[in-house]
Amino acid sequence: MRILAIDTALPAVSACVLDHDGAEPVAAESIEMERGHAEALLPLIKRVMSKVEGGFASLDRVAVTVGPGSFTGIRIGLAAGQAIALACKTEIVGVSTLAALAAPLIIDPFDGVVAAAIDARHDKVYIAAFGPDGRPLLSPRRINAHEALRALGTGPLLLTGSGAPLLAKEARARGVPVRIASERPAPDIALVARLGLAAQPDTAPARPLYLKEPDVTMPAARPTAPKGAVGLGDAAARAAAAAAQA
Repeated sequence: MRILAIDTALPAVSACVLDHDGAEPVAAESIEMERGHAEALLPLIKRVMSKVEGGFASLDRVAVTVGPGSFTGIRIGLAAGQAIALACKTEIVGVSTLAALAAPLIIDPFDGVVAAAIDARHDKVYIAAFGPDGRPLLSPRRINAHEALRALGTGPLLLTGSGAPLLAKEARARGVPVRIASERPAPDIALVARLGLAAQPDTAPARPLYLKEPDVTMPAARPTAPKGAVGLGDAAARAAAAAAQA
């Protein structure tokens, strides 16, 4: 099986093509960025797919990060992934950003709790925790550092993600053994691909995982769009479909 993985949920735009029996990606590219995901994604996917023998037609599955993360970023990645899957007549799965961040720590045995945390601002984190065998101990949620440490227990803790320093500070204040493995802002796209290969469409749907309301205020009435205008998701979807059929 060959999979295309896409991540735009956090401060990076990434894509990767991986074969199920491959030790390394067939092609991959990742660019760290805070904004501009919509403009960067499709050219990046085209560059990655140009290095893949057989191109889009060789894909068996698409995987997309579904969050938690940026409200707009999640929508951009999902729109592109769904359009490519539709154009290529292939299946699509969703991958949690927290699971992808934690994956490299779960692979290596650790006698304690592995927690992936993303800085959600205002002293809060998006967090999920896993036991030594990879068993989920804490489902994805958005809570403050104090509540997170109370939920994680007495440790030892192994942390990863942009929210790791905040949790580590709270853990040390409480005397909980803690170590930060990584503070990377976005997951390794190759691990997103591997999780996508292991996932099943019925249990890992490509649907947004929003843990908070979007930071926008909706107008009371929406004016009629000019003829020919499309939304962000529609524009990304149409462009991705065109790229996949090219």
